Amino acid sequence: MTTSNTGTGDDVDPAVREELARLRDSIDNIDAAVIHMLAERFKCTQQVGHLKARHRLPPADPAREGRQIERLRTLAGNAKLDPAFAEKFLNFIVAEVIRHHERIAEDTSNSSTPLAN
Repeated sequence: MTTSNTGTGDDVDPAVREELARLRDSIDNIDAAVIHMLAERFKCTQQVGHLKARHRLPPADPAREGRQIERLRTLAGNAKLDPAFAEKFLNFIVAEVIRHHERIAEDTSNSSTPLAN
């Protein structure tokens, strides 16, 4: 057990330091996996954005977003994660995806507009 909160760790039992390092290594690995999973997710959503733009579909799909929120809230609850946190996290991701889809639609529209002579 620590006797000070100086953050130096000099007075921390070596076994505690070792356990802390082990847990932090796991956290670092999980963070890396989350980043890679998000990158893969955004690769897929970019493809969705291009498909939507080509077929002039709206960037947002509120019905799907609602279904996804309910689905992830249920998954979160089953995983003992706060469903409200899962919803906030998904809303953050969806907002970024919509922003990407809007940009893709704009770029697609601009590239398909004939240039004036």
